[in-house]
Amino acid sequence: MARRRRGEEEHENHERWLVSYADFITLLFAFFVVMYSLSSLNEGKYRIMSDSVVNAFRNIATNSNSPRIISSPIPSIRPSPPPSAADSAEADEARKSKAERVRNMAEEIRKVLAPLVADGQVRVTEGAFGITVEINASVLFAPGEAQLGADAVRALRAVAQVVAGAEFPVTVEGHTDIAPIATPMFPSNWELSAVRASSVVRLFVDGGVRPARLTAAGYGDQRPVADNASAEGRARNRRVTILIESRVADPEPVGKPVRASGVADSILPPDAAPPQPGATAAQKP
Repeated sequence: MARRRRGEEEHENHERWLVSYADFITLLFAFFVVMYSLSSLNEGKYRIMSDSVVNAFRNIATNSNSPRIISSPIPSIRPSPPPSAADSAEADEARKSKAERVRNMAEEIRKVLAPLVADGQVRVTEGAFGITVEINASVLFAPGEAQLGADAVRALRAVAQVVAGAEFPVTVEGHTDIAPIATPMFPSNWELSAVRASSVVRLFVDGGVRPARLTAAGYGDQRPVADNASAEGRARNRRVTILIESRVADPEPVGKPVRASGVADSILPPDAAPPQPGATAAQKP
């Protein structure tokens, strides 16, 4: 083989760019193939989705033979018309009538408890939410006890007769002072205040008040109205408060007993026993 001469120049290839161009075209083709495969749709599923969207927005069924999802018609929500003059006048008359009934009830309670009101043992006040009857515990119970005395029973029965003729909800709250108690029956002020409130509720039920209107709550010493540092303040804090709310009580539930705390049995544990009429609940503030 003859050797290339030392001075002879090599021939330059001007078509080397075709190699790079071919590689680029191959990669670009592969890229578009992958993109096409990812963007391809299943025609059957697309038709089902399309029919569902059409039915949801137009509430009509399509004539396609393919499976489809038909939604229920969505009722339109229209704003309620403004109350007429007659309705407004009727509502005003109902509010005035209710306010008058509340005032009359407060006056009747003041009359039946007049001696205790005069001595400062009972306070009857009216507010935006109803009537508040605050009774010193010394009028109703012996120290550390939750059994009503004979005089207290007579006074509360007179109040129950006034309350029984109305339809307003009634909440009985038991309160104590800060002095601790620890007896076999009442380990703390919580139990004492709750049982005292329950005693009043039970007497109201016996006096003709509908049990569904009643709620008993025990707050212990957590809601004082006076300073516990003085004997007068502690005596003021030992009290039973009767709250007569100026709103109509809800109707009695049918087949769904409700506890005094307002929790429906349907959301209570399965082993929780249904409450009895006039049941009471001790609540923290």
